[in-house]
Amino acid sequence: MNEVMNQLNAEQLVEVTRQMRIYTQGVKDIIPLEELEAKVAKSVLQNKPLKIKLGLDPSAPDVHLGHTVVLNKMRQFQENGHIIQLIIGDFTGKIGDPTGKSVARKQLTDEEVKHNAKTYFEQFAKVIDMEKVELHYNSKWLSELNFEDVIQLAGKITMARLLERDDFEERIALGKPISLHEFFYPLMQGYDSVVLESDVELGGTDQHFNILMGRHFQEKFGKEKQIALLMPLLEGLDGVEKMSKSKKNYIGIDESPQEIYGKAMSIPDELMTKYFELVTDFTPEQIQTTKKQLATEELHPRDAKMLLGKTIVRMYHGIEAAEQAEHHFVSVFQKGSMPDDIPLIEWKGDKETSIIELLVGLEMLSSKSEARRMIDNKGVKVNGEQVDNPQLTLIVTDGLIVQVGKRKFIKVKM
Repeated sequence: MNEVMNQLNAEQLVEVTRQMRIYTQGVKDIIPLEELEAKVAKSVLQNKPLKIKLGLDPSAPDVHLGHTVVLNKMRQFQENGHIIQLIIGDFTGKIGDPTGKSVARKQLTDEEVKHNAKTYFEQFAKVIDMEKVELHYNSKWLSELNFEDVIQLAGKITMARLLERDDFEERIALGKPISLHEFFYPLMQGYDSVVLESDVELGGTDQHFNILMGRHFQEKFGKEKQIALLMPLLEGLDGVEKMSKSKKNYIGIDESPQEIYGKAMSIPDELMTKYFELVTDFTPEQIQTTKKQLATEELHPRDAKMLLGKTIVRMYHGIEAAEQAEHHFVSVFQKGSMPDDIPLIEWKGDKETSIIELLVGLEMLSSKSEARRMIDNKGVKVNGEQVDNPQLTLIVTDGLIVQVGKRKFIKVKM
């Protein structure tokens, strides 16, 4: 490393420092850090871009902010002129990544893989410049391997090493089956890096084992080893679980501006700096300023959330939509006025009905028990008046406005 650094002039040294400050911001782990700096220095010295890899098995194409943690880091590399290698696992996706799974994953069909990949492209274009991305489908090289090739590939890794991964250890301890094909997933992901000669591979911390396989196999094939750049997993709106659509604690980048802004306002205070660091396009300097202002209470958590919500909406819907979403939030939730665009839903039930029947019948809540809990938690209003009695009977009239929580409004049509 010192040899490369010693060849840099003053201007090039400043550039290496600048890029490293960006790439290390918010990162959980870089394996190894000194090799990344050496690669960046060599790139600057030779004016040759690095190859930055992200592998995807398109099994869940709805992109939320948790997914953008890695995409934002990839965007930073792209903005500095490096090559983005986006690998669509149309071959590995048929096997399914066993990471974090207690059972083997359902194998995808060709049609499912193609449909999900197309959906990914459309959503990724909101974060990175897809026109400057190298798109690769790993079936191009993996499907050409014959059985002898596969045996030779398998011979470059020990079973002991494969059994080190936590999910396999846990399943063995619990007596749950592991199919032989699942062991080949990390081998194939590692072989992708050999074929593409990747310099850096990005992923979440849950991809630690798979990404190191790329480094392992590159060494076995006599290639320069890639760097593993691991991003932290983003907690969802509950502040506990990893952001996930199944956990209903997510902010989707395709959601409406008002929904994104409103959800951002419910992010726990203690996660504010993490969100600014991982899901916004703020510079390292802007992030440090925001952290300092929050720590010194110069910036109120509510105002920070408003800034965060506006920033996220601006990133995925534009500045005009961000301004409108902020105006909507201030007028509806801070000043207590009704929104202008309340959905109109026809009521087909009895004119005299209980509040519980009305809430469930309008599909504002999924069950009577959930409706009762919401009323008990003071989360239901009718025409702006809070409902305290779950036994309330009311006369349903045309134009009646029902509110559940802070963001859900319905105007009744008879």
